[in-house]
This record gives sequence, C-alpha cells and structure tokens, in this order.
Amino acid sequence: MPVEGAAIDSCAWRIAMVAGESSGDLLGSHLIEALKRRLPAARFFGIGGPKMQAAGFESWFPAESLAVIGLVDVLGKLPAILRIRAELRRRLISAAPDLFIGVDAPDFNLGLERSLKRRGIPTAHYVSPSLWAWRGGRVKTMKRACSKVLCLFPFEPELYAGAGVPAAYVGHPLADLLPEDPDRSAAREQFRLPAARLVIALLPGSRQSELTHMADLFVQTARLIHRQLKDAQFLVPLASRETRRQFEDALYRNGAEDLPLTILFGHAHLAMTAADGVLLACGTAALEAALLKRPMVVTYKGSWLSVAYVRARFYLPYVSLPNILAGRFVVPEILQDDATPEVLAQALVNQVGDKQVRLRQEEVFQSIHEQLRQNAGERAVEALLPLLPEGAAEGRAQNPVLARERSA
Repeated sequence: MPVEGAAIDSCAWRIAMVAGESSGDLLGSHLIEALKRRLPAARFFGIGGPKMQAAGFESWFPAESLAVIGLVDVLGKLPAILRIRAELRRRLISAAPDLFIGVDAPDFNLGLERSLKRRGIPTAHYVSPSLWAWRGGRVKTMKRACSKVLCLFPFEPELYAGAGVPAAYVGHPLADLLPEDPDRSAAREQFRLPAARLVIALLPGSRQSELTHMADLFVQTARLIHRQLKDAQFLVPLASRETRRQFEDALYRNGAEDLPLTILFGHAHLAMTAADGVLLACGTAALEAALLKRPMVVTYKGSWLSVAYVRARFYLPYVSLPNILAGRFVVPEILQDDATPEVLAQALVNQVGDKQVRLRQEEVFQSIHEQLRQNAGERAVEALLPLLPEGAAEGRAQNPVLARERSA
C-alpha cells in the first residue's frame, strides 16, 4: 500500500456505499471527501442522500426509501425496502466494486454486506451497531458480513476483539465538524434574533415516521413553554417538505399558529447554536446538541410495539448518546408514556433556568467533544485503504473492455 497520507493514482477505483437517512448522509459525505483526497479519481455509487450527491456520489435509489424507524414503520415499508435491496444487490454483484461501505442502517446493510463478502468483495461497516446497548448477539452477524468495522466511539473496538472482528476507532466526524466554542452571537445574527431573546430549538426528528408520533407533542409543549416564558422564540429545523407539512398540520390542529415560531429547512446546527435550550427526539441530534454545549431535554414517542421490542432487549439505563458517553445521567430523558407536554415543558424550563446545571453539563460535553475529535475522515481512510484489492484498479485500467462493462 502507499505511503501514509500520500495521494494514490486511483484511475479506476470504484467504491459502493449505502446510507439511508440524514445522519448517515452526513457521515457518508465526509467520508467521500476524505477518500477523494487520497483517491482523487475514485467513483462512488449506491444509495446516498443530497450531501453525498453534492460530494460526487451517484445514487441509484432515493435515500428516503430507507429512512424509517421502529418495528411498525419498517413492517409497513418492508416490501418496498426488500425490492430495493434485491435490485441493489443484483446491480452491485454485477458491478463488482473494489469496496463496499455500509454507512449505519445495519438492518438494511448487513445482509447486503454478507452477500457481497461471500463473492470476494471487501466490505466495511461505518458506524458500529449499538452492541453495547442492545442486541449484543449481532456481533456474530458482523463477523460474517464485515471485513472491517469503523467505530465512532472509543469503547467499541474492544467489543469486537473477542469475536475476531477487525475494528478501528476513528472518532466522530461531528466532533471534527462542530467548533468546541460555538459562536452564538453570530448564529443569532443570521436569524436576526436579539442577543437577549430567549430561544428554544425544537427538533422532533428528521423522518416522517418520527413526526407522526411527535409533531403534536412538540407543538403542545411549545405552547406550554410560551405561557411560562412569554419572550420565548422557537426555531424548528426540519429535513424535508414532507416533515414541514406534518409539523404545520400539527400547528393548525392545536390552534398554535400564533406561536412565535420559525420553521427552517435544515440548519439544525445553526438553530441549536443560537438556542438557550433544545427539545429533541432521541438520536444523533442529542450528540450534536452536546457537542454544541447546549442544555437539552431528550424525548421519544413511538408505536407501543416498537418500543416494547427495544425495551425487552435494551440493557443500559439510558438511551441518549450524551448519557451513554458520560456513563451517567447528564441530560433528562423523558420517554413514551412519561413524555407529556406538561412534563417536557417543565423539564426544559428547568434546564434553561438553572445556571449551575448548565455549567456542569457544559464541562461534561466539553470532555465528550475532546474524546471524539480524532480527525475521523483521515482515520477512516487509513482503516479502509488496506481493504482495496492490490492491483484491481490498475488491472481494469489496462483492460478497457472490462472497464466499460463494470462502469455500465
């Protein structure tokens, strides 16, 4: 393999990837950019969202097709998802890429990775499934499916070592992307918000299935917060036109059109940076809020069947990443039946109003940021390059017939 850090003549390297939701799209785009610095002429294709496509990725299917959460939601879309995976598998086997990288989405990607690995295609899984939280037996599946696992958290590689699964800790790209000292004044200026205005960011989720369960809850909570904090201004970053429509429908259903509320297309990081407090659905957004050093309340509501399935297999006392990484309760988690507008509103008002709690949280969040900031893109590339077959790109470059067939 080449000297560390040097660019490679990648005349025909072909790398397939699959990412099925907004967090995976962000991770995938950063990985593509890092790989291009070392493999400048490499081609990337498979399934990816707008950020990956902006980085030069060719998406064969809409990434939104895979953006579902919860057992009930998955069952509803299962036939369509299985059709996509079958067609994608067929196309990837025909294309025979030099490397396949599944970005998160383990329920979709691991079966695909196993099929490709059996045919001699190296496979990597970027983002370890939460073996430390639930479904620890999945490590056996990982061994059959993955040539290497790229881990975002430092405690994860040890979980794979005992099972003989090659794994590397690369850090979290968000810790590299987000500044350790966010500029709140600049963020507020972009939204034309006065420095003294109380700002609350609401993040009810990036998927339509999440808005189905949480849009009304977040609107009702915002109304209660506004009754207690009359000067509160709400920012609501949403990921798509569909989720915006769902949230607007919830505003009308709850007679809340008069709330001082701004709906944004994206700009979640900017909204959280500007905010005095954040109410968010459990997921990657909680880690983002921690890296931005923001007081938060984490909540989640889903179908009772999906939640019961996870709870029966979950073996940690907390579900949000800030608490998992800290190893203790640092931020409030208010879930399922406990997640009422009254409870959520009071919890967030308490977070915003208690300076000592905020200072203690910021110390923990700073420690998490320092731990996860590892130049993840470059570390991931160093872990992936040994998987590329020696001579594969050069062989195709010298065989124009094969090159045309495999690029079709």
